[in-house]
Amino acid sequence: MDKFFISDTPISGLRVVERRPIEDSRGSLSRIFCADELKIAGWQKPIWQVNQTITKSLGTVRGLHFQRAPFSEMKLVSCLRGRVWDVAVDLRKNSPTFLKWHSEELSSDNCRALLIPEGFAHGFQTLSNDCELLYLHSAPYVSHAEAGIRPDDPKIGIPWPHNFYEISQRDTLHPLLNEQFEGIS
Repeated sequence: MDKFFISDTPISGLRVVERRPIEDSRGSLSRIFCADELKIAGWQKPIWQVNQTITKSLGTVRGLHFQRAPFSEMKLVSCLRGRVWDVAVDLRKNSPTFLKWHSEELSSDNCRALLIPEGFAHGFQTLSNDCELLYLHSAPYVSHAEAGIRPDDPKIGIPWPHNFYEISQRDTLHPLLNEQFEGIS
């Protein structure tokens, strides 16, 4: 039995991965990652690092973050506790869905993850208090390659579910996209 149900989104390469827990009277077991099964979804590289975020308050926004080439990374983002509205924005140069975004509600109950390809910005907003996310990355974090776009950028036009009750100063200082922004490789 496959441990995942993988579905496409309207944006090429961006996929929803639903874990299929095995349950019995003791509880459940859920596989987070399987190289063989996720290979068909586009994950071709080893896991380079694993990160965890804990976000305390409902309405908090983190993102939208990405790394520039040649340090671009794939991410598999899962919510282990709470509920978040997870967003990926296509920043791939010459992509037919350039600057389009897609969101999914990720929660501990729905067992969904978002598999985000290289060339995307990622962020989320908490839909509950005490949210815990687990990120699997295909590349190491490189500080000089880190970049971001403002989550309220009108050129992207994301209708976040809540007002921004909390957001880092760093995320509010990312530049707005201008006409010269052609994407990332």
